[in-house]
Amino acid sequence: MVRIGGDLAYATARPLRLEVDRLLAEHPAVLVLDFQELLFIDSTGLSLIVHAWREGQQGGTAIQLRSTPRFLDTILDMTGVTGLLARPLLATPPGTGDAAPTLHRPAAAG
Repeated sequence: MVRIGGDLAYATARPLRLEVDRLLAEHPAVLVLDFQELLFIDSTGLSLIVHAWREGQQGGTAIQLRSTPRFLDTILDMTGVTGLLARPLLATPPGTGDAAPTLHRPAAAG
């Protein structure tokens, strides 16, 4: 699990992206991003969530968002990212054989 607090913006996103990439390289079944202490997010932060989803899809890792503040839920809904995160995750990474899809939905805000 990765806990994200404070501002997730252009000036602060790089260390988080490096950590997400490091964790995804290990191909866990699920990577949980906990936003309980998030105060602000800009388009760079939003793109980091999409990046995690895309990389997770390629590596067979489901991305779960936990404890999303109401403002983040609103942004995710308005931009279509909620729907993106709800797409089925292939049980096997693309190109590695037949895959049975498993449905993943973001965790409800806490």
